[in-house]
Amino acid sequence: MKKLMLIALLVSFFGSSAQETLLHCGKIIDTKNGKVLNSKTIVVSGKKIIRVEDGFTNPKAADKVIDLKNKTVMPGLIDMHVHIEGETNPNRYLEAFTLNDADVAFNAAEIAERTLMAGFTTVRDLGGSGVNVALRNAIAKGKIVGPRIFTAEKALGTTGGHADPSNGQKKELMGDPGPKEGVVNGVADAYKAVRQRYKNGADWIKITATGGVLSVAKNGQNPQFTEEEVAAVVQAAKDYGMKVAAHAHGIEGMQRAIRAGVATIEHGSLMDKETAALMKQYGTYLVPTISAGKYVAEKAKIDGYYPAIIVPKALEIGSKIQNMYAMAYKEGVKIAFGTDAGVFPHGENGKEFRYMAEAGMPAMATLQSATITNASILDMENELGQLAAGFIADIVAVNEDPTQKIETMENVVFVMKEGVVYKN
Repeated sequence: MKKLMLIALLVSFFGSSAQETLLHCGKIIDTKNGKVLNSKTIVVSGKKIIRVEDGFTNPKAADKVIDLKNKTVMPGLIDMHVHIEGETNPNRYLEAFTLNDADVAFNAAEIAERTLMAGFTTVRDLGGSGVNVALRNAIAKGKIVGPRIFTAEKALGTTGGHADPSNGQKKELMGDPGPKEGVVNGVADAYKAVRQRYKNGADWIKITATGGVLSVAKNGQNPQFTEEEVAAVVQAAKDYGMKVAAHAHGIEGMQRAIRAGVATIEHGSLMDKETAALMKQYGTYLVPTISAGKYVAEKAKIDGYYPAIIVPKALEIGSKIQNMYAMAYKEGVKIAFGTDAGVFPHGENGKEFRYMAEAGMPAMATLQSATITNASILDMENELGQLAAGFIADIVAVNEDPTQKIETMENVVFVMKEGVVYKN
């Protein structure tokens, strides 16, 4: 009995003296139930949320209090489509020849911090040079500041396709890139390319199922993988514990990817109702990237900003994404939040919320798409996307209630990631 009493005293003593961080929140977004709740205290210990309490809890002597009583607080945001290694500029196409991996890495480190300061505590990087893997690891080890990264490493394309790294180069430089470089021609190549991405450290696989707007190639919407090739990519990825994202603008390439079992369709610019119905049938998510579409359509009007071959594609396809998204949402397609940051300036990811709301999605639903929806796609639904006991303490705040004024999402004023405050 005396031993039990001593243990109880020790637990009581150390439990009461352990520091907790109390966030006094004027409002919080209950993403699970789609509600705005008033006057709550979020209690954080270490990297986790311990509990959420009604009212403003009085702190113990050792506790730290963060006053967010005039803010709206929500889970850390998740962007499912970024390119964190670089950023749009008129010289972007020359950078492949002028920047070393070290240059890319230092640029990416700055971009990562900017992304976190915008409230995005988790991102999915859908294709770069491979620096994104090292960046993910450095952030995870606390060596640099940035969001949690899930990366596809190098995107997969076909010869001459959207992700062929030699497009636009002179013939002496083009060579004949293959699966190691992320170029697929046939089922065997598909398996080898996926396995190479796994070997290189990828978390996801990305394919370019159709042409793209910003590749130095004429067609921005033609199908570029056979359905058998996509199915092989999906099966190989499944074998190695990964899912597949498919860049797609045109209908045929989109439909092949959906039938083959990809998890997400990126952009979906020219989707019709038949394709929307197919997405519903297969449970495929749409990541619309409205921000990117608007940006490229705008910049294509500036002489010399993009190579001439890109301009007609940017003008034709970019402006259609928001209307397509409105149709897809109305038809009941599942929507995941993603921006394609890098195609436009990183840190402006929050504009996507406004564009989604303009197209008819309720403000609360846009917030859920960037939290619980994306957490589920990443298989992190029990760790990310909610303000609840046991979840990772990724917490952000804005000045106003976004369900009343969605533009406030463009100015995140408080950022906590894994219990550490990075912006206040």
